[in-house]
Formats: sequence, C-alpha cells, structure tokens
Amino acid sequence: MQRTTLFLTVVLTLILGFSSAKAQDENVTIIAPTSEVAEGLDLTAVSELFKEAENLQEFEKQLNDPEIGINNLDLDDNGEVDYIRIVEEIENDTHIIILQVPLGENEFQDVATIEVEKNAEEDYNLQVRGNEVIYGPDYYVAPVHVHVHTWPIIPWIYRPVYRPYRSVYYYGVYPRWWRPWRPVRINVYRTRTVHYTSRRTFTVRRTSVVRNSTTVRYKPRSSTRVKKKTTVTYTNKGGKKSITTKTKRTTASGKTTTTTRKISKKKNPKTGKSTVTRSKRKTTKSKSGKKTKTVKHSRTRKKR
Repeated sequence: MQRTTLFLTVVLTLILGFSSAKAQDENVTIIAPTSEVAEGLDLTAVSELFKEAENLQEFEKQLNDPEIGINNLDLDDNGEVDYIRIVEEIENDTHIIILQVPLGENEFQDVATIEVEKNAEEDYNLQVRGNEVIYGPDYYVAPVHVHVHTWPIIPWIYRPVYRPYRSVYYYGVYPRWWRPWRPVRINVYRTRTVHYTSRRTFTVRRTSVVRNSTTVRYKPRSSTRVKKKTTVTYTNKGGKKSITTKTKRTTASGKTTTTTRKISKKKNPKTGKSTVTRSKRKTTKSKSGKKTKTVKHSRTRKKR
C-alpha cells in the first residue's frame, strides 16, 4: 500500500494545529491519531455502518463484506485483508462491543470498541474508541447531536433477557461466503468509503462521552504482530523547520523494524529561497538487538 501520502497528510494537519509562537520556543512530540495500520479501517465509516445495522450479526457480516469495502485491514502484513469478528461484554446498562481480529490460535488484536451506555435521561451515550496500538491514545468517534435510541440496533441490544453477542468465527474458521482479498490502495479505499465518511453524523474527538465503560470487565487484547506506533515531532529552530515521523513495528518473532521519515525546510534569508530535504531510514533488528538491515534514502530540492 502507498502509505507516504497518509504520512504527509497527517504531518500537514499537525503543522496547522500548532501556533507559530509556541513552535518557535519548543519541540512538540505527539502520538498521531492514526498509524499505518489505521489506514485500513476508518472508524467514522464503521460508526455509520453500526448505526444502520439491525443487529450485531448483521453488523459483523457487513463489516467484512468486500462489496461494501469498509474493512481493508491487513494487520499481519501477509497481503490479505483480515476477518474482523465481534465480541461483546456487558455490565448493567453498559455494553462494550469489541472489533477483534484473530491472527493465530492464541493471537488476537482488538482494533476498536463500540461503547454504549444508558443514561439517566433514558437516552444513550455512544462512542467508537480506537485501540491505542493502532489509532493512538484518546481517539474517539461520537455522534453529533443525534439521539441514538432511534437506531434499530440499540433496542436490539437492550431488549429484555439479552445475552452478549459472541461471534462463532475464529482463526481458520470463517463464514462460507467470506474469502480474504488483497487490500486496496489508500486512495481507492477513501473513494470506496466516501459514501459513509462524507456524512456529518459523527465527529472525531479526544475526550470520552461514555462514563461507565470502565465498569465493564474488559481488557484489550493485543498481538505483537501488529505493534505499530507512529510518533510525529515538529521542530522549528533558527529558521529551520523539520518534521519527523517514526513508525515502530514488532513481529511475533521479536524482529523490530523502525521506519523514520524526515522532512526539513530551510530558508535562505538573503535569497529568500527554500531548500527542502526528504530522508527515509529503515532499520531492522533481531530479537537479540543485533542490527540486521539499514536502508537510507535522501533527496534535496530547492524551492523558489
């Protein structure tokens, strides 16, 4: 997949978010709201799909339907889209609906959770929370001024004598209609999901709207096969601006790959011309810590 475009998009968004005065005085390091893995599952599109589903069984099927195309996840980098199963945990009036990918007999990666609670006004609070390993910390998608009790799936999960839903599928055992397919490029994926993401039902936020999610006995499950973390550092010193994105991925065998991309821009005060340098460094280390491979690439371009 072509991931460079996403990195540049994230970087530009971050630059616009910082004030110039603050940037002059200090370096800022943040965790980006998405990583390379997150390219394959837009949580706004997932939220819209959940909103329209009649029940969790239908939601799971539509989530993995290649014709709908919302699932484009390839967590273990094997060139095939992974099946996402649904597992639910309940405590009183709070539901945690887990989107989970089985990557082996005892290997699971929770991708996101849909959290719903019944509030004192007999309405409901709802949010989709991205797993921190994939989406970074505090990444939520929540409805905007919408009463979720009108959604067909809400009365279904709150009906009397309801039992938590648990998918019957697991690693190596999938529906007859489902076959893995190759992930599409990010631009194709965005075109495919624009029907859902162009709506204004949901918004991305940094704070939770569900208060009682911690009362549910749920511990996120993560697999070392998809431990990717992207950090972005923005620096502005002496007229030289630089943006560094670093992605770290550890496989189940213990091999760690760190990819660092850096964009530097320096302006000549006399001529007014700018020089932009782009560099990429990829380092792979074995479990013992021994460096096994390093690939470097750098390019410099002058701008008027």
